[in-house]
Formats: sequence, C-alpha cells, structure tokens
Amino acid sequence: MITLVGVGHVFELSERVKEAVRTRRPAVVCLELDPARYHALLNPEEPRKAPLPYMLLARFQQKMASDFGTEAGDEMMAAGDAAAEIGARVALIDINAAGMLGTLWRKMPMRERFKLVFASFVGLVSSREKMETEIESYEANDVQYLEKVGEEFPTVKEVLIDGRNRHMASRIRALAAAHGDILAVVGDGHVPGMLEELRPLEVEVIRLREMRGGTLPGPAGRSEYTTSFWIGGPQ
Repeated sequence: MITLVGVGHVFELSERVKEAVRTRRPAVVCLELDPARYHALLNPEEPRKAPLPYMLLARFQQKMASDFGTEAGDEMMAAGDAAAEIGARVALIDINAAGMLGTLWRKMPMRERFKLVFASFVGLVSSREKMETEIESYEANDVQYLEKVGEEFPTVKEVLIDGRNRHMASRIRALAAAHGDILAVVGDGHVPGMLEELRPLEVEVIRLREMRGGTLPGPAGRSEYTTSFWIGGPQ
C-alpha cells in the first residue's frame, strides 16, 4: 500500500503527520526533501547561498509559517521523528532544489520572471486572511487552481510541479516494489499529479483539508520493520 499525505509546508501539522505515520506503520516514510534541504532544516542557523527563486520561495514560506504560528518544514521533521519511533526507514525523494530552481530561472522567459518576482513580493506583504482565502480557493477545486497556475506561470508548473511529480512518483514506485508499504509526505499541490503518475498502483490519499481538521481515515493495516535511513535509491 502507498499512502500520500498532502500537507501545507506552513501549517502546524506535526502531530497530525505523526498520527498518520504511527497508525499506518509503513516500511518507508518518504519526505519531499533533498539532502541539502534536509540539512538546512537540521541546521537553520547555517548561512547558505542559493538562486534568487529559491530565496524568494524560502522567504515566502518563512513569512507564511510565521503567520500561522509554526516553522516551515516542521511537518517533514515530524514525519522523520515518527518514522524513527516505529522503526521505519526514511527516504528523501525530491530533486535537488537549488539546482532545479537554477534551471527554472534559466528556462523562464523574462516576462514570467518579472511576474514571479512581483507575485513573491506581494506574497511577502499579504495577510494571513489573504492566504486563507487562497487556500480555500485551492481546496475548492485543486485541479482548476493548478491549471490557473500553469496559465500564469507555465515554466514554474512544468519544472516545479510536473517535473517533480514525475520524479517523486518514480522514486515511490521503486521503493514500494522493494519494501512494500510506503507513506509519502508531500505538498498537497503535488498529490493530484502524483496520483496520475502512480496509476494503476493502489494509493491511499490523505489531503490537506483532512490534515487541518476532522478525523483522519483509519489505516488498512500495520507491520513491524527495522530502522535505517538513506538518501539515495532503494536498498
């Protein structure tokens, strides 16, 4: 069984993520991280250089997380902690972010660059209420919302969403074939595309709206596994 847990990187979801991991007890917990981002979460005080799009995205996430009373990336660290509790392996399944965003910046037409920079600065001064409205719009029709993103920022959707969906789904397929039960914690915007990429495999989905409130669906079963951690392919 593969379980996709859709999260928002700026919400306080740590306990809900831990609950999902503890009740399902997967063999592997996959995180939407690459080694560099994982290291940055573990060492937040370390200075680091990155392409402009990376820094804009990081600032935006930090600002939103502060507005919602949490720290960006807390849900990923919580998933890793819960994996250690149950003896599951942890896999970092995302593409290297700095390199990917550097590629994005080079491929992006000048007009789209200006629009992205402007939208990022607007986001930095937007209120929590504005962000809540955007989230409600996304949750009301995620497919339509992502299509609109693609119309406004086609290169962003191609590189940051579609390309990563294919990469992460491929990693999950390989890990599931090698280890059985998999639980992956990813941004909710990746869930629809990853579901398509994972067909015809059986996939349980827990969406962001369920993570933010209500009762999480119950697990199909549970097993016991031996703890280990890796950042490359399946072992």
